[in-house]
Amino acid sequence: MSMKVSAPDGVKVYNVTSSKTLPQWVSEKKKKSLRKDEEYRRRIELIQDLEFPAACHRLKLTPDGQYLYATGIHPPRVRVYELGQLSMKFERHFDAEIVDFQVLSEDYSKVAFLCADRSVHLHARYGAHFRTRVPCFGRDMAYAPESADLLVAGSAPEIYRLSLSEGCFLTPLPSQSPAVNACAVCPAHGLFAAAGEDGKLECFDLRQRRSAGVIDAAGAAGAAGESLTALRFDDSGLQCAVGTTNGLVALFDLRASRPSIVKDHMYGAPIIDIKFHASDSMAGGSGRKVISADRHIVKVWDAASGDIFTNLQPQEPGINDVLHWKDSGLLMLGMDAPRIQAFFVPSLGPAPRWCSFLEGLTEELEESATPTLYDDYRFVTRAELDKLGLGHLVGTPLLRAFMHGFFLHNRLWNKARAVAQPFAYDDYRQQRIAAKLEAERKSRIGLVRKLPKVNASLAAKVMALQHETEEANEDTAAGKSTKKPATNLLADDRFKALFENKAFTIDEQSEEYKALHPNADANQRQKQLLKEHFEELSSEEGGSEDEDDRGSDASSMDEFAEEDGRQRKRRETGARAEGTGRGKEPRMYAAKDDAAAKAFKAQESLAGMQSLPLADRLAAAGNAGATARQRLGGQRELTFTPRSGGRGTSRGRGRGREGGREGASISGRLPLFEGEKRPMRGGRSGRGGRGRGGGRKRGRH
Repeated sequence: MSMKVSAPDGVKVYNVTSSKTLPQWVSEKKKKSLRKDEEYRRRIELIQDLEFPAACHRLKLTPDGQYLYATGIHPPRVRVYELGQLSMKFERHFDAEIVDFQVLSEDYSKVAFLCADRSVHLHARYGAHFRTRVPCFGRDMAYAPESADLLVAGSAPEIYRLSLSEGCFLTPLPSQSPAVNACAVCPAHGLFAAAGEDGKLECFDLRQRRSAGVIDAAGAAGAAGESLTALRFDDSGLQCAVGTTNGLVALFDLRASRPSIVKDHMYGAPIIDIKFHASDSMAGGSGRKVISADRHIVKVWDAASGDIFTNLQPQEPGINDVLHWKDSGLLMLGMDAPRIQAFFVPSLGPAPRWCSFLEGLTEELEESATPTLYDDYRFVTRAELDKLGLGHLVGTPLLRAFMHGFFLHNRLWNKARAVAQPFAYDDYRQQRIAAKLEAERKSRIGLVRKLPKVNASLAAKVMALQHETEEANEDTAAGKSTKKPATNLLADDRFKALFENKAFTIDEQSEEYKALHPNADANQRQKQLLKEHFEELSSEEGGSEDEDDRGSDASSMDEFAEEDGRQRKRRETGARAEGTGRGKEPRMYAAKDDAAAKAFKAQESLAGMQSLPLADRLAAAGNAGATARQRLGGQRELTFTPRSGGRGTSRGRGRGREGGREGASISGRLPLFEGEKRPMRGGRSGRGGRGRGGGRKRGRH
């Protein structure tokens, strides 16, 4: 049992079930040996077996305050605890998960369960009594004791009524919302309210079986378009609290359409449950409190002012329900964890009569850290286990397999880590020193300077030069710096007008500026034009053609792949050298075509021309009336058909790379430069491929 202070006024909150959770694999013999453990002996169990195998969904107290109902999984079950004996009375299992339930009598003898399979189960003292089904999937359930009607709200625009006195379904109540998430019956005047999926709050008078009024509660609370997820009436029947999906709690007076208080949980998670608390024994006066909860936190705040009284935040998120004992300071939380969490807040009220011993224990409690789940074990993966040199322990009792790793005792882990990483402390020390130095650098005040509107590029260069000078002075030893700080031209009165008066604007496109700065913009434009119109060649591509003609056909694909890899490496090395300015070897480029070469000579870009259609490009080039065989840039197209026949054709092999392809009968087009009349022959270098039979074949044009 631990204590924590979580309010501005120092409200003390005691976590009653904060003892260490034991792993599931611990044997009974090990549990018996824990009787000698002082921490285990000091634990507090309010009720024996107050837990579920996986999670607890709902908690409710019988009207007489003697029995506690709790539902959870797995498998779906309900447990009833007798508070006078501090133990479980009985347990019953179900076929489907329990969505909600209502206690129909003063004690545990009559109860109705709404399950996830659209069924409603009625249980008596001896067990299951009756089962029926509803037309839609239920989300919440309420009970009107005056008429003995069981009202089920769900994924339908109707609220279904099951009359327990007549044993049949009555006419459903029509709702203006497409679906209803929560519903409640006011204990003071019997008004029934439904919280709609579209944010509307609708009230019904069960005596007339019609809607008494409807308001847009979510829109009035400042969350238009959000759904309502929680609903609760206070004991007086004049106020109603609703919760939204974005974490807002709005407190309404039934006589007004605007909320009196809107409280934000600041987590953005849907509100799960809302309770009202009123007790004259509370510290600080007799004001009423509102207890609202989402998946992460439970907030207790004042209903009149909205000020926070205290917060209850468990170790792990996953709150499903909140149970509060009337006129007391004990709260229980049903969570997505096996154990049901219990908190005791003495400022809210005294402990209930069945656990009055909590009053005496609060005087002996000391503030201490709450132990975490499996505090004595550490989770490690298989890779971490091999790194520690403990892979041979797999399959032994020292390792417990869990999910994708193992649970390892902390003492064994510390010993293995000390052996596997003897210099871990030195590395840790260096990291801490580096972190402190980085924090000191970040703590320095940095001036954010804005560039002036006049001569912004010159101002940026001046500021960059000054920043480099300051960094150089910081790196040198203290008192040994000989470099003078750069003059701040932006703050100097002599040059101040240079960055304020537009008359001193530097025209970078003028001839004088280009004469003084010949490489200011030419280098960048030259690189762009070079990249657009040319392709880079390696230094060995110039004489490769003749060498290939004289070479043999014995070169394999591996040699070509190796050569291609060397050429790619040279290109990457050249690109890096160009970026760093350290390139020493000349780089060769080849124009993509004749049009690209002419455009580069004219210092023009063809990016806009290439995006135009072919007809527009011809018209722009002045060749709109040309024949179909004329191409852009003065080129011509020539159609040729090689001869057929010849014995040496099919068996001949050329000496070049493509000598074996000339014997095929093909028809194609070969672009030639304008005015060029060179005859085309078989083979790559203009020589025909000669076969073994001496046959020779030429193409005609």
